[in-house]
Amino acid sequence: MSIDAVAFKKGMRHLAASVTLITTRHRDLRGGLTATAVCSVSAEPPQILACVNKSASAHDPIADAGFFCINILSPDHRKIAERFAGMHGIEGDDRFKDLGDWSTLTTGAPVLKGCPVSFDCRLVTKVPAGTHTIYIGEIVDLALDANASALLYADGTFVHGELLKKAVSGS
Repeated sequence: MSIDAVAFKKGMRHLAASVTLITTRHRDLRGGLTATAVCSVSAEPPQILACVNKSASAHDPIADAGFFCINILSPDHRKIAERFAGMHGIEGDDRFKDLGDWSTLTTGAPVLKGCPVSFDCRLVTKVPAGTHTIYIGEIVDLALDANASALLYADGTFVHGELLKKAVSGS
């Protein structure tokens, strides 16, 4: 017997995670969503996974494009995180307008500048898992910003990663 979805979601709120923006471009349209269900898979070859709800507007474009970028957001990107989480009712390519500084790497997926890291991925496999699809990508390129810190999400709220570093170091 399984627990219900409400109890599961309440429990998962206690799992702190980096806030990511998963982006893609299919034909001339960009798509993206905010997610915390991201995890490394392998170092050789370098692979990462992202769990995407099948009802998300970017779900099908990721599969259709065959590539995506996982942008680890910084605290400066909180408004972008909220927009791509659907908090403002904006969908599809409109989510990119007038917010953020965008570029591309090898695949052509949108890369948000100012992120601690952006992983540019070629889709290697997808696995259906309940309400979600697990997209596994081989990292073909990345952009690093050594001066940026991660935006975290824990207990239903955004947390500045730099504050966590200070708490751990005791300063």
